[in-house]
Amino acid sequence: MTIASMEKVEVFTSEGKGRGLKTTKELWAADVVFAEPAYSAVVFDSFTQVVCHTCFKRQEKLQRCGQCKFAHYCDRTCQKDAWLNHKNECAAIKKHGKPPSENIRLAARIMWRIEREGTGLTEGCLVSVDDLQNHVDNFGEEEQKDLRMDVDSFLNFWPPQSQQFSMQYISHIFGVINCNAFTLSDQRGLQAVGVGIFPNLCLVNHDCWPNCTVIFNNGKIELRALGKISEGEELTVSYIDFLNISQERKKQLKKQYYFDCTCEHCEKGIKDDLFLAVKEDPKPSQDVVKEVTQFSKDTLEKIDKARSEGLYHEVVKLCRECLQKQEPVLADTNIHVLRILSIASEVLSYLQSFQEASDYAKRMVDGYMKLYHPNNAQLGMAVMRAGLTHWHAGLIEAGHGMICKAYAILLVTHGPTHPITKDLEAMRIQSEMELRMFRQNEFMYYKMREATLSNQKMQIMAEPSAETGVPTFLKKP
Repeated sequence: MTIASMEKVEVFTSEGKGRGLKTTKELWAADVVFAEPAYSAVVFDSFTQVVCHTCFKRQEKLQRCGQCKFAHYCDRTCQKDAWLNHKNECAAIKKHGKPPSENIRLAARIMWRIEREGTGLTEGCLVSVDDLQNHVDNFGEEEQKDLRMDVDSFLNFWPPQSQQFSMQYISHIFGVINCNAFTLSDQRGLQAVGVGIFPNLCLVNHDCWPNCTVIFNNGKIELRALGKISEGEELTVSYIDFLNISQERKKQLKKQYYFDCTCEHCEKGIKDDLFLAVKEDPKPSQDVVKEVTQFSKDTLEKIDKARSEGLYHEVVKLCRECLQKQEPVLADTNIHVLRILSIASEVLSYLQSFQEASDYAKRMVDGYMKLYHPNNAQLGMAVMRAGLTHWHAGLIEAGHGMICKAYAILLVTHGPTHPITKDLEAMRIQSEMELRMFRQNEFMYYKMREATLSNQKMQIMAEPSAETGVPTFLKKP
């Protein structure tokens, strides 16, 4: 079993936040603060047959567990590595007749591990599962109802011969999952495919403008520094996407994680002016701004519905109408404009209307650059997609520039060994070669480009969905 190395950090009491982690040595951008394997993790219900239950890689052909017929693995090695964690689950699924939901499976795996090892500190962990926050006392009526249903489902699944836990303890574990679970991505980092508990990571407090980021790489999470961090400084990550006004971020954090964010960006409303920016010349009236903002919100609801039904041409039509309405009123850093630009560029890329998609992607990236931390993982992924869209549109110079920019960001946020960084390095080399050819001989370039496109050297965008491009950060499963 892999053990986390924690020599660069120590636990301390963070003012107003409770426990936190601080660094014991100076760190620089791209440094791995620590890497941690999951205490327990499971594949999401919707991916159980297409994602390996050990390494979380997507594979076309997976081997199925011959006993329970539920767990799937890349090969015998992954199946063998999984047996310690799958053994009890396998027998319980066979007896139960069907697998329970991901929440129940994760809780059961945690408790089987506690049954094996006890409730104390496990090797490499700075905190035990017993000592993690559960926030059950803060649950509202609806959450309490969901908790009772989860506990009932768990008790129906949990074998009578296994160690029996109190209702209070079972509730604690579900509370821990509710506010400490971390989404795991597939090997390319493009899709959330599972959920796990990482005790050391749970000690890292939130900041909307953090000094670290978290990425899932090769079966472990990595906490990576985004810039210089002085010795003794608190380590922070963002539990949510920064792309929202401070009031909305605070509301989301309170609802999902039960605390009031007091970070500098929330307290001072830093960048809120950009998120709410309107055109300056001529400046629209407040009533017009209010009307267009509401129109944008209503359109997003219609887009979500059309998207869920796979009506992508309808999505494009709604985006065009909304952007036309926004154009004379809202600035390009306005959150409502950016949301529509993001959807429009993604869906048009999927429909292979790359020219129009690239225009929207360029505007979106220009807005993001003014808002995100320069080494933000979501920014890097957005710039990468925009670069790829420009490449497909035949805009090789702009495309290459964006691919290089994305590569520089992902070297910090993901590191050179992550599969998406390796993919991006291959794209960078290819687009650099094409750019040289384009500058030397445009005719030869377009000939080569036709051949490349027919061989599909660069992958066309995947079908847009709610799951595509989900960033790997702390969130409820």
